Amino acid sequence: MAVAADWARDHGRHLLALTVDHGLSPDSAAWTAFAGAAARAAGADWRALSWTGPKPSTGLPAAARAARHRLIADAAREAGARVILFAHTADDVSEGEVMRAEGSTLGRLRDWSPSPAWPQGRGLMLLRPMLDVGRGELRDWLRGQGRDWIDDPANEDPKYARSRARVSLLPLGEGAPEGRMRVDCEKGGTQPPRTLSRQNAGFAAVRSNPLSSGEGTLELDRDVDALVLAAALVCAGGGDRPPRGDRLDRLVLRLRAGESFTAVLCGARIEAGPEHVLITREAGEFARRPTPPLPLPPGVETVWDGRWALTAPGAGWSVVPAAGRLAALSKADRSRLNVLPAAARGAAPVLIRNDATAPVLAGTAVVARSLVEERLALALDRMTHETELGPRAHGATPRNHLFSGADITEAGSAPRFQGSRRE
Repeated sequence: MAVAADWARDHGRHLLALTVDHGLSPDSAAWTAFAGAAARAAGADWRALSWTGPKPSTGLPAAARAARHRLIADAAREAGARVILFAHTADDVSEGEVMRAEGSTLGRLRDWSPSPAWPQGRGLMLLRPMLDVGRGELRDWLRGQGRDWIDDPANEDPKYARSRARVSLLPLGEGAPEGRMRVDCEKGGTQPPRTLSRQNAGFAAVRSNPLSSGEGTLELDRDVDALVLAAALVCAGGGDRPPRGDRLDRLVLRLRAGESFTAVLCGARIEAGPEHVLITREAGEFARRPTPPLPLPPGVETVWDGRWALTAPGAGWSVVPAAGRLAALSKADRSRLNVLPAAARGAAPVLIRNDATAPVLAGTAVVARSLVEERLALALDRMTHETELGPRAHGATPRNHLFSGADITEAGSAPRFQGSRRE
């Protein structure tokens, strides 16, 4: 926060600090007050957020992390922010590696990644500028600045995997482990982390369908990277959980073998043809798990099925899937839907008003935009600067970040960032 406050003053930027009180420690109220005082002393605005309600008896760290990201994402969107700064260090990276080696499914930390909260974190990116710095180095700097900090005693509790990983790394010292790769967006010439380069290698495998681009339908090459395929499935399916490793591996093996097939995973439908793979939302999920119409409050952006953001200009509108209602659409609406692959049509959003029986296609009566393409572009590092983050209304024709090669070099090479993500 101290570093960010200095940067914000130098660049004339507004800084909002957020503190999440998880309600898990008797000292949490005092810690929150400490954080608020520190934020104000640094010249930042500040908000306190609270994780309320019952807490799980198992999986508490994961639940707390998910709740924290949801609360922060909601506050960031309310403030009009696009980028959220986190102060993870090189030690957090090392501890995560130890935890994954012991079976944890904790994701890898990257310097620039989308918010994991969905749909609360849509359009939000996380920036971690301290991943090259060790925890000890930061503490030495703070001491030199005459600043204090709080050590959560839970970090020393051996019942938590993070604490055990931290203890196991103590003999290695506080700095970054030898040989750890890093990204330097400003200086260039350094190698990206393996997670970045593996995802970058799959960019060329994602194709644009000119007829259905912007409607949540994706076309992939059969040799698509497993990580890219997993991201495409989650985004097209509208969920927030990646596929299990064994199921994803079997899917990749079938693609590598040249098999033509249809499958469903993560709520997404995979149609593997001779050359390409079509990824759409599986419309049959709506019959298997029926949900009531979702009301659209006037003037409020509402996310439907994790794939569409809809804003109604007036009252009385609700959104439902097109499945089972295609024949009731007008001839003009059916013509618009017919440009989509047949498998994708039933998953399109349609609108009903005041319980009327005749539905209308979303986008004709309310503002509608697909979240699938933007979400996948963020997941695959296709947006490398905060100025590239922004909603696009249905019918607009902006530059397509997902399929444009303007920002990153061709597949297989290290990414070249145009400008600094830190500005």
